[in-house]
Amino acid sequence: MSSNALTGIGCYSPQTARDRGMWDRLSEFCASEPQAFGRNPETGHITGSAFVLSPDLQCVLLTHHKKLNRWFQLGGHCDGIADVPFVALKEAYEESGLTRIRPLSAQVFDVDIHEIPAHPRDCAHLHYDVRYLFQAETGEIAPSDESHALAWVPLTQLEEVTDSPGVLVLREKLAPFLKLHC
Repeated sequence: MSSNALTGIGCYSPQTARDRGMWDRLSEFCASEPQAFGRNPETGHITGSAFVLSPDLQCVLLTHHKKLNRWFQLGGHCDGIADVPFVALKEAYEESGLTRIRPLSAQVFDVDIHEIPAHPRDCAHLHYDVRYLFQAETGEIAPSDESHALAWVPLTQLEEVTDSPGVLVLREKLAPFLKLHC
């Protein structure tokens, strides 16, 4: 395992101090937690997320999450599957209704470690969220049971629907990422 590749997660090229800190914390968590890909709220767990861009790369598909009552990117728990890129893509399909989504890169796009508040079934815990970048190719969007709604949000208007730093990071990282990988 090198400093920029993790088994089950892939390669990442941290660009900022934030990126390096998140990657280091994720690496330490993977090395110390045998059930990192599980769903134990006592230890926290890895989740896989998908920033799904529109065909013209001008919008991102966000879901209005029922439990958290906020707009976020698509994604979910690994539930024991130690293949986070697969989980992110699977969640993107399940939560969007889209019929064709393609990865824009095999590399990790972002890592965001954040606390999930307590609710009746679970204590507060950390999500070690690994994000990948995708592009929608075909299909009509349809919200899943986990969502109040879905929306194609223009990248220039993200702040109008969310104040989540974990979502807003998309815009600042997108142009340099696309320049390198597409």
